[in-house]
Amino acid sequence: MIDEFGGGLDLTNSELYINAFRDGLGIDEGQLEGLVFQGVPEWDSVGHMTLVAAIEDAFDIVLDTDDIITFDSFEKGKEILKKYEVEI
Repeated sequence: MIDEFGGGLDLTNSELYINAFRDGLGIDEGQLEGLVFQGVPEWDSVGHMTLVAAIEDAFDIVLDTDDIITFDSFEKGKEILKKYEVEI
């Protein structure tokens, strides 16, 4: 990530993950704990794919199809990312 001055931002993996949800779904950080697929109107099937793309971009990974399908909660996403050597 690049800040507004052209320098890199040193965000933690946790911050990157939270930002992916905020940016991908357009929701507040306060909505994330306990969040599940279709738990908010923004996390529908289209929002899901937008969120997946945001996570893939944030961590420079490509999720496999099974992971995309089973990614059904904020917490499950953290578990899935461990498979890609991303610790949240």
